Amino acid sequence: MLDACAELVDELGYDGLTTTLLAERAGVAIGSVYQFFPDKRAVVQALTMRNLEAYLQQLGARIADERFAYWWDAVDAAIDEYIAMHRTTPGFRTLHFGDVVDIHLLDDERDNNSVIVEHLAALLVERFGIVSGARLEFALGIAVETADALIKMAFRRDPTGDPMVIDEAKALIREYLHRHVR
Repeated sequence: MLDACAELVDELGYDGLTTTLLAERAGVAIGSVYQFFPDKRAVVQALTMRNLEAYLQQLGARIADERFAYWWDAVDAAIDEYIAMHRTTPGFRTLHFGDVVDIHLLDDERDNNSVIVEHLAALLVERFGIVSGARLEFALGIAVETADALIKMAFRRDPTGDPMVIDEAKALIREYLHRHVR
């Protein structure tokens, strides 16, 4: 059902998605959809959580496997993985991490980007020994919001992501974080 949801969101957008269309695309009875999900928001939330888990798993594996000399290489990797999901993961380009549906889709208390920031901070602290705390999370919050906006711009300019905008986004984020992260 989540794969069918991703396809439909790409084709119709969130507003065009219905549980009836989802059931038809997934080849299941509508009752089967409601057995697992109370409404389309819940289906999209489950898809978004699956995408977040995939993103964090891919990024964590990349950080563990590659020999990054500096933390900013891991930040570039985080941007690269996000862009790769934009290009290859059905539904991701439309939903991102759920901001299209609800800025609190991933967590009732915190906005979606704050959830992402928490996970990125944990990776940087664990792998590079960066000092954790409010300062790191604030700086990463600014970086995530900025990167998110610039990546959206890159994909508006070019369906595969305008490489000039992506390069500028990386440079801007790296420079900003270099001044604020220790």
